Amino acid sequence: MFISEAFAQAGEAAASTSGSLQSTFIQLGLIFLIFYVLLIRPQQKRIKQHEAMLAAIKKGDQVITGGGIYGKVVKAEGMELVVEIADGLNVTVNRGTIRDVVSETPAHLAKAELKPAKGKAKPANSNKKEKTKK
Repeated sequence: MFISEAFAQAGEAAASTSGSLQSTFIQLGLIFLIFYVLLIRPQQKRIKQHEAMLAAIKKGDQVITGGGIYGKVVKAEGMELVVEIADGLNVTVNRGTIRDVVSETPAHLAKAELKPAKGKAKPANSNKKEKTKK
């Protein structure tokens, strides 16, 4: 009589662990699915877009390097690019170090001439308030 009760209890425990094992696998599967949809897939999409952008770089494109240097591509051959970062200053960079291709020249790189200001020039410490005499 005592042995039959022990077998009955063991059977119930085995049934409950197999049910909890299935629910654990379902929960892990759902967690992986959520991670894939929210994290993995968007990152893969960004990587493909970046690789396509790198492959499309050609002579004359304005680029930003990984170090933040703006320049114009002078020569594009294979994995190396020759980038002009100043007048007559060319740098050879790896194609993979390019962060972005910009469509227009940044304002600080444009060769616009500065016009002299009309009137009196402001002093260097123009941020300070002038004391008025009474």
